[in-house]
Amino acid sequence: MSIRKLGVEEELLLVDPDTGRLTAVAEHAIREHEGKDHAGEEEPDVERELFRQQIETMTDPCETLDDLEDQLRSGRRTLTRVASDVGAAAVAMPTPVLVDEGSDITPKPRYERIREEYGELARTALASAMHIHVDVDDEEQGVRVLDGIRPWLPVLLAVSANSPYSRGQDTGHASWRTQIWTRWPSHGTGEAFGSAATYDEVRGALTEWGAALDDGMIYFDARLSQKYPTVEIRVTDVCTDVADALLVAALARGLVTAVAADDPAGPWRSELVRAATWRAARYGLADQLVHPLERRLAPAREVLDSLVQLARPALDEAGDRQRVDDLVEELFSRGTGATRQRRVFEKEGDLESVVRDLVTRTEESGGT
Repeated sequence: MSIRKLGVEEELLLVDPDTGRLTAVAEHAIREHEGKDHAGEEEPDVERELFRQQIETMTDPCETLDDLEDQLRSGRRTLTRVASDVGAAAVAMPTPVLVDEGSDITPKPRYERIREEYGELARTALASAMHIHVDVDDEEQGVRVLDGIRPWLPVLLAVSANSPYSRGQDTGHASWRTQIWTRWPSHGTGEAFGSAATYDEVRGALTEWGAALDDGMIYFDARLSQKYPTVEIRVTDVCTDVADALLVAALARGLVTAVAADDPAGPWRSELVRAATWRAARYGLADQLVHPLERRLAPAREVLDSLVQLARPALDEAGDRQRVDDLVEELFSRGTGATRQRRVFEKEGDLESVVRDLVTRTEESGGT
């Protein structure tokens, strides 16, 4: 078994550090960053996103979790510095916690066309995710992986759940970001494809019919990357704690490796996968989840343990087994990101404190 490389993209929101509210300075921040001399420095890529209140960084392909951790922390240090240079704070926060006047589309032809074509759907879609890329051998293997990981994606979502608040409200969900993104017509987990040819046919029809402008708007929970020879898992919230991001990434790689060799869960109806996804977004790890192998509700720890067990050979091969076991114990000891946000609110009594905690933890995660 060869060790598959993996990479992570993280989307962060930009807030005013005094008020905790969104600030539309991404373009200014990136121009300032690009205008500086970085000679001799290994600077992570910093990218614009659909909204001017959002910024993105990404790692290189990594073979070890240590390398991935170093790059994630480096990316956050860079974003913290880039945002600070224009008086903002970059925060690993999937949804705007506080009431806000609205979100501004980045003035770029493609983004402006998205706004024109999708109207209010586009204007209200501000949310930040973490995307995980895992190597595959070719498109046929990639599609086989996409089909096999479908019932397991809700478990990864539950681990990452980090968006209970949105625009001043407790949404009653652990991941409200998931609900925001379900509005897109190309979003979600549908039927199994069966072959690369069918995948291409579906993708082509979605763009031809206007459900997506281009391949970049194929917002499946997991898809074949158009840039890299990878499967791109897009179902998870951006995690404030790097430990959670590492756990999700390690499990994603182990899952892809396992399913590429064998699909133990077998066929699933898309309606049931959507129901399992909703449950993961509603509760995170705070209630029962759908067990992908036994097709029943089960305690969240039991379901996550089943994923760890499935991924075990790949975890052993990559040297990740003990690290993942420790990260699982840590996660259940302190709770998900959603649990921590609610804990801060219960203690402090206001959402401004929740944002301050998110800003502090994001900065600390980069070592700043």
